[in-house]
Amino acid sequence: MTADLSWMLEDIVHNVPHARHAVLLSADGLPRGATEGLAEKDVRTISAAMAGMQSLSRATAHFAGPEEERQWNQTIIEFSHGWSFLIGAGQGSYLAAAAAPDVDMQQISFRMHRLVARLGNNLTSPPRVSVEDAGGARGNSSRQRGSGDGGFVLGELDRVVSEVEGARHAVLLGSDGLPRGATNGMSRDLADTISAAMTGIHAYSRVTSQFTGAVEDAEWRQTVIEFQHGWIFLMAAGPDAFLAAAAEHDCDIEKFTTRLHEVVPRLTAAATSGKGTGHV
Repeated sequence: MTADLSWMLEDIVHNVPHARHAVLLSADGLPRGATEGLAEKDVRTISAAMAGMQSLSRATAHFAGPEEERQWNQTIIEFSHGWSFLIGAGQGSYLAAAAAPDVDMQQISFRMHRLVARLGNNLTSPPRVSVEDAGGARGNSSRQRGSGDGGFVLGELDRVVSEVEGARHAVLLGSDGLPRGATNGMSRDLADTISAAMTGIHAYSRVTSQFTGAVEDAEWRQTVIEFQHGWIFLMAAGPDAFLAAAAEHDCDIEKFTTRLHEVVPRLTAAATSGKGTGHV
C-alpha cells in the first residue's frame, strides 16, 4: 500500500471553520488517509461507500445530457446535520470531506482543491477498477422527446421542467427503485435505469451520515452530482419516494430545485392515492 497521507488532510479541518473530517480514498474504495477522530472501521466504510457512489454517479452522466464530454466535477450530500463533499484527487483517487451545516461552502471547496494540487505526485496510482462512464454511447440515444405515454408522464413535474430554462428531465421513484412517473422527455427504459442507479446512490449517501457527524435522527436531504455538462439532483419526496432531476450546467439551479420542492407534496400525494402515476 502507498504511504499514509493522513497528515496532509489535517489542512482542511485545521483551516476551515466547521469542517469535521477528511478521507482520501482510491477508486476501488481503499482508504489512503484520514484525519484524526475517525475510527478505522468507519474510514473503511466511508471509503467503500464513496467509491460505490462515484461509480454509480458516472453511470448516470447521460441523464444530465447527451454531450460526449461528460466529465464529473463533484458530488455533494446534504444532511440535516451537515454536508459531505467528494472531488477527484488525481488518477484513481478521491478526496472526501465532511462539515457542519454552517460551513462556508466556497472555503471548503477551495481548501479541498488546493490540497489536491499539493498532493500532486502522491496520487498517481491507477485504479484497479474502471471508472469510465458506464452509460457509454447509450446515453446519446436515451433522450427521446415525446417518448413518454399518458399514463406515465407526471403533468406537474413536466410543467416544471418545461418552465425552467435548462431543465432536462425528472423522475419520481419509489424506495423499491421503480419509477412512478417521469417527464415527457424520458423513455421508460431511461426511467428504469436512472431509478435503479439513484436507489443505489441514495443508499450509499445514507452510509456517509456517520462521516458527517454522529447525530441521532439524522435526516438525509439531497445528493447533488455536478458534471461539466450538467447537474443531477436526488432529493427526498416523502417517506417512501425520491425525486431525481437533471439540468444543464447553466440552469438556474436555485429556481429549479425550489420549483421541484413545491410540487413534491402533490406528486407524493398522487402517488399514494394511485392517481396520475400510471403503472410500470
